[in-house]
Amino acid sequence: MTPITAKMPWAGHTGQIPLHLEYPNTTMVEAVCRIAEAHPNAIALEFMGCRTTYAALVEQIDCCARALTAVGVTAGDRVTIALPNCPQAVALFYAINRIGGIACMIHPLSAEKEIEFYLTESDSRTLITLDQFYHKIAAIRPNVCLQNVIVASVKDALSPLLKLGYAFTEGRQIPSIPRDADCLDWSAFLRAGRFCRRPSLATRQADDPAVILYSGGTTGKTKGIVLTNRNFNALATQIVTTNPMFAVGDKMLAAMPIFHGFGLGVCIHSMLANGGRCILVPRFTAASYAGLITKTRCHFIAGVPTLFEALLRSPALDRADLSCLKGVFSGGDSLSVELKKKLDDFLATHNASVRVREGYGTTETVTACCLTPPHRAKEGSIGVPFPDTYMKIVRPDTDEELPYGKEGEILIAGPTVMKEYWNHPDETAAALRPHADGLTWVYTGDLGTMDDEGFVYFKGRAKRLIVTSGYNVYPNQIENILDAHESVQMSCVIGVPDDYRMHRVKAYIMLKPDVPPTEQTKQEILAYCTKHIAKYAMPREIEFRSELPKTLVGKVAYRQLEEENR
Repeated sequence: MTPITAKMPWAGHTGQIPLHLEYPNTTMVEAVCRIAEAHPNAIALEFMGCRTTYAALVEQIDCCARALTAVGVTAGDRVTIALPNCPQAVALFYAINRIGGIACMIHPLSAEKEIEFYLTESDSRTLITLDQFYHKIAAIRPNVCLQNVIVASVKDALSPLLKLGYAFTEGRQIPSIPRDADCLDWSAFLRAGRFCRRPSLATRQADDPAVILYSGGTTGKTKGIVLTNRNFNALATQIVTTNPMFAVGDKMLAAMPIFHGFGLGVCIHSMLANGGRCILVPRFTAASYAGLITKTRCHFIAGVPTLFEALLRSPALDRADLSCLKGVFSGGDSLSVELKKKLDDFLATHNASVRVREGYGTTETVTACCLTPPHRAKEGSIGVPFPDTYMKIVRPDTDEELPYGKEGEILIAGPTVMKEYWNHPDETAAALRPHADGLTWVYTGDLGTMDDEGFVYFKGRAKRLIVTSGYNVYPNQIENILDAHESVQMSCVIGVPDDYRMHRVKAYIMLKPDVPPTEQTKQEILAYCTKHIAKYAMPREIEFRSELPKTLVGKVAYRQLEEENR
């Protein structure tokens, strides 16, 4: 029997969650400002002990909006943010939204050539980054059309005492920026805004483009995913509605990065649009994260399986009281049944009344669009779709819906579905397809099944993809970079099982005939990779082969190499 595509019965699972929701017809920043009007003295952000109220956050947003206007940013302009989770990143994100710009969020640890690609692809003329990453921007500056480079520092958001401590520790390791560098430091940037009486406010609609996040999509080719105000506001409404235990003032430990849909959509905007407190974590270590859980008595934590795996091994939580937790969410990668059992046992023995709830989503839908209900889970399931979100299983790359329990491609429709891929109409048409039911569906490229109660089960990727520490790595992209090296004849990149990262990147390389397979050659290739590949996607292993295995049609048999490593 072919299942009827319908909204999943959240009300049936909890007895109180509606199937249909009302979504704010506003911009993202307007949603936050409404909270600030209702709760001006509530804490919005907490960063290394420094707290920012909602009223103060709105002041910071307006200050940054004036500064952006002063340096020439106008409605529709793309502005690239290459920052970790810090107050400047949050204020800038909403300031860009305030003046009608489009925020392009990228990983601050991206390699030079990746940053160059992002800037060129989006035609960003303004970029904001940290002082410790400025050298990468300086290296690519001649190749891009940047008008403004704004350089912030972690110390800009610290209290005077912490600022002094930072200057004598981590700050000492950051190379000084030349005095004649063509950039604005954070204080000069804000001063520029003081001479602008009001920001260049733009009238923007809920369905206007607001954010660009980058992903390989279903083809592996990096593209900008254009998301709207409505996409983010709908997610914020869905997240809080499916977590009825949430209350204004609840604290979310925001360790997932702001350039990732999980971090930006769930940990930042869903909290700030509903009166929550974001405890910003700029850099994850198991010890510091564990310390923050116990010190802040946070209510919600969200992360990828590798984050939770690291926490289980941290002695900092051995005697912790986790009764403060209202929600623990895992996404970004498959949570194994074994790891979930370990986590649930750990939570139970540390006084937590909740268990891990697994979710699923794609950047094309901001992030999560499917979540395990609060009081009912099924082993191996990623949960049920959010209210107003549809999911169905079809024969791959078709619109033929499959029976319950039959494996096929996962399709998604709903209010969080992206607007388009930036400047890639053909890719957009392949990923977003209208069906006879009147809905436009995202073809995810992921394989799964659905049971007769609407629970979805993730089965794997239809395309070549490595997920390492929650990040998507596309082997063909890494292979293209390796093959361009003067010593490399051919390469093949695979994911190797890893106890911590779930998978690590391994490269098999066939060298050119006159190149010796020495350690020096390996180090030369790795040094080349650091300029072209983000740190999280770097090959952790390189193995030289005189020949790479081939399929009958002459392609590299990557599955054979994967089998060797199991």
